Amino acid sequence: MNLADYIRDISDFPKQGVVFKDITPLLMDHAAMQETTRQLFDLVGNHQVDKVVGMESRGFFFATLLASKLGAGFIPVRKPNKLPFNTISEPYSLEYGFDTLEMHSDAIQPGDRVLIHDDVLATGGTAEAVCKLVEKLGGIILQVNFLMELTFLNGREKLEGYEVKSLLKYK
Repeated sequence: MNLADYIRDISDFPKQGVVFKDITPLLMDHAAMQETTRQLFDLVGNHQVDKVVGMESRGFFFATLLASKLGAGFIPVRKPNKLPFNTISEPYSLEYGFDTLEMHSDAIQPGDRVLIHDDVLATGGTAEAVCKLVEKLGGIILQVNFLMELTFLNGREKLEGYEVKSLLKYK
């Protein structure tokens, strides 16, 4: 099964000149979703994972499935003021400005072995911010993995020093 066949290109979304990689067709197909989960699980290898961290919002889909398959807890990372308990935060840069991500302050315990997952690695700003959040709480990042990587945006450079894996690469 070629997972790329289930990724739909949407031109000029969210703005003119951008080709958005829509994973909705993949999510709508049970076999494709199961195969994606299997392949992401295989990327993890022999790592013993305590927590899987997923980023809002498309990172939640496979992060929860991975957590279940790995026998690990799931930790959501969200935009500001979306989590109900005490949080820690980390700003990150966007193409035109800044944003912030938050995680519950008790989500990671010192020494927890952490897998970070998101649907796409683009510029790397989001993933870099999440790595900082995990490390603020004393987590050990085993791997940062992605369904897709937009290699032309060089996001991997911001994640130097971490094990980075992706299933699909777009040049």
